[in-house]
Amino acid sequence: MKKAICGRIPKARFQIDGFLKDYLRGVTEQWLLVAPKANPAMLEMFRDRDASPLREMVPWAGEFAGKYLTAAVQVLRVTGDPALKAWLREFVPRLISCQDTDGYLGPWPRGCRLTNVNSEGMLTWDTWGHYHAMLGLLLWHEETGDKAALACAAKVADLLCRKYLGKKKLRLVDTGKTEMNLAPVHSLCILYRKTKEERYLKLAMQIVDEFAAESKGKPLAGDYLRQALGGKEFFQTPKPRWESLHPIMGLAELYWITGEDQYREAFEQIWWSIVKFDRHNNGGFTSGEQAYGDPYNLGAIESCCTIAWVAMSVEMLRMTGNSIVADELELATLNSIVGMHSSTGRWATYNTPMDGVRKASAHDIVFQSREGSPELNCCSVNGPRGLGMVSDWALMRDADGLLLNWYGPGRMETRIGEGVKVAVVQATEYPRGGHISIRVDPSRAAEFAVKLRVPYWSRRTKVRVNGEAVQGVKSGAYLALNRRWKRGDRIELELDMSLHYWRGEKECRNKVSLFRGPVLLTYDRRFNAMDPAELPRLDATGLRGKLVAVEGAIVALDFAAQDGSALRLCDFASAGEGGSPY
Repeated sequence: MKKAICGRIPKARFQIDGFLKDYLRGVTEQWLLVAPKANPAMLEMFRDRDASPLREMVPWAGEFAGKYLTAAVQVLRVTGDPALKAWLREFVPRLISCQDTDGYLGPWPRGCRLTNVNSEGMLTWDTWGHYHAMLGLLLWHEETGDKAALACAAKVADLLCRKYLGKKKLRLVDTGKTEMNLAPVHSLCILYRKTKEERYLKLAMQIVDEFAAESKGKPLAGDYLRQALGGKEFFQTPKPRWESLHPIMGLAELYWITGEDQYREAFEQIWWSIVKFDRHNNGGFTSGEQAYGDPYNLGAIESCCTIAWVAMSVEMLRMTGNSIVADELELATLNSIVGMHSSTGRWATYNTPMDGVRKASAHDIVFQSREGSPELNCCSVNGPRGLGMVSDWALMRDADGLLLNWYGPGRMETRIGEGVKVAVVQATEYPRGGHISIRVDPSRAAEFAVKLRVPYWSRRTKVRVNGEAVQGVKSGAYLALNRRWKRGDRIELELDMSLHYWRGEKECRNKVSLFRGPVLLTYDRRFNAMDPAELPRLDATGLRGKLVAVEGAIVALDFAAQDGSALRLCDFASAGEGGSPY
């Protein structure tokens, strides 16, 4: 098997402070701890799947429980919240109890199991739902060692193998909705790494072969491997919807398993293509739920799409160790991920547009609401995962030591080498300011590297270790500090928070995105005296903003416009939460 360049540190402990702590607490208390109880159909739809009449469901209804569990486990990894862990110890057995003896864990009746068509002929996302259930169960097993969760995921995989492995007349790719229903390739690979059960890998490889399937000369699936290896951009491929990112993550897993470079090359080609052509100024991904090769496109930036993009980016960071990828994770998290959540945790958005208003998903995609699940939709169950995935990339480990990617107040603890505990403690107001004081506390003196992420936008970065200036600091790279660390060693990091710009084109022609560090600065009517149509012009030459403390904003700055009027800009994540246009 191929080793990742860097990776998440299992059992690392996080104490995240500042604004993110508030968001994590809110989403835990207001959503994760109550969602299955307030929406009992999350599991009831599995229990009464063979009852008559069949309850009315959206085609992807089977995904809700799995997405919820995945998000909850990833938030638990950040917070270690004992109440959340205790609740999940109740929820997971309830989910497992819904599995039938043949391994089926979906909401559709017996004659429709994993056919991806319901009894009335409507296409369903049944294998997609099973993918998400498997993923949540596998993450829970990683976190707790719960053997029943692993066994449940394996039973799903066994059922998939019995139905599709080696079958030439009954192929998974022929069942429709391939962007979604080929996603089990990803979870099958993860399960194979845990169990070494060869049939899981064989089915995964078979699904990858089916990526290129055609019918009457037309592609049935995304042809992700061949098209990427041929240099095609993601938006030019046959299936550029956001759901495709989940089967594409199967390519990364196959690289870890087989070491074959074709999987890595294809995966990296797709990732860079999205950065170049389809990632918006707020770090969000897709326009109207797919890639168009146009980051200025004004189509909806769906929360699920950005969650998938962040998950894919975590894999890209593991694969490459490229700090630019971590910069992208920060951009998406601080702007789009935080921005899709109410600061109280009570709701998340479906669409988090570049300009516009922010609407709760329960209002924007209310058509997904059903009896027993009034608050469930694809984004409500998925959004918190974005906050939880910080645990995947905040502090990572490579062959040399630690990679510090997340900047913000708090404490992270892990082990390095033989029995050496290390605490990394940050004192900072980042992203309000660029000064970050980092204390490195090993339990005993030890030699290892601490690699600091120097963002691409920080053009003039200063670093001191125990008061001594460090030379050779480069933007858009890791700064490796190799030394024998002892308790109380300090790093002083000063990031350049100068304003930087992205000039709009196409649909955003004559507009400019203004950034301060990783934060997209945003006009919100609630903080200003003028309406959007009356926005004054700013002169970028020598433009300076004055930091101000404003209730309801993480970052806020006051600017003087060309006409002498005052303009207050806040961080994108805070903008629009009160319902005002931004």
